[in-house]
Amino acid sequence: MKDTLNEIAWLASKATNQPTTTDLPGVLIIKGEVPEHQLAAIYEPMIGFIVQGRKTISIGDEVIDLKAPAYFVIPTELPATGRVHQGSNGLPYLSVGFRLNQNALLDLLKDLPSDASAEDCRKFSACVATTDFVDPWLRMLRLLKTPERIPALALVYEREILYRVLLGPQGWRLRQLCFAGGKAPGIRQAIQWIRENYGKSIDIKRIAAKSAMGVTTFHRQFTQITGLSPIQFQKQLRLLQARKLLAFSGHSVSDAALKVGYESSSQFNREYSRLFGAPPARDASRIRQLNGKG
Repeated sequence: MKDTLNEIAWLASKATNQPTTTDLPGVLIIKGEVPEHQLAAIYEPMIGFIVQGRKTISIGDEVIDLKAPAYFVIPTELPATGRVHQGSNGLPYLSVGFRLNQNALLDLLKDLPSDASAEDCRKFSACVATTDFVDPWLRMLRLLKTPERIPALALVYEREILYRVLLGPQGWRLRQLCFAGGKAPGIRQAIQWIRENYGKSIDIKRIAAKSAMGVTTFHRQFTQITGLSPIQFQKQLRLLQARKLLAFSGHSVSDAALKVGYESSSQFNREYSRLFGAPPARDASRIRQLNGKG
């Protein structure tokens, strides 16, 4: 597998420490020293493949520790934080990922054999990147050298990658997202509502009713799909938005706290420091300095 990983690294050699788009639909590459504040974000539904180095992703109380070669699954929009480390052999951190295509996933599930069963690991976890998983990534990235073949073949290799993921330890997340007893669309709708209204108080009964579920079922399904309770999801959205306001929009700590829905400045300071590792003002100042705006 070493030669395969080396070729993938060569094909991705022009990537930067910002998510680098490619001619391949939905495929992004990131390489090098990635600032921590850049990795604290709303992660879009995706499959991420760590080619070199190491990455940790924190989702609520769960931490995914990925040492290359490994991959992770983000099934739906999720607030998370992360950190990357360069390879112990001096190689720069490198990851490749693609955004999940719901239609492609549903189409593939219809074609899986009826006795196909994925492992079931209820926590978010790192998945070992086997040769069967890595090879289609290489074939897909080789299309960058022959872009005229991308329309015909990119989706073929994406389908093969999805197939490997569906049968892997986190494949159940993708199945649950598509089916979940018919409740997944309601959870996606609830996620969208919380994203658009994170500054408002959450009425769980009302959101559950809109999702056509009882409160207990809604809470369980939401937590299983996202790894976060609805309140935790909202809290992390608030803190991520507050960080942007502090670092890039010139808001004071009290103004940022109020704008994202906090009524208590002390609670805001405490929860912000717990998530980002530093008080709001100090953390925002550090980010501005890293971005040359301090």
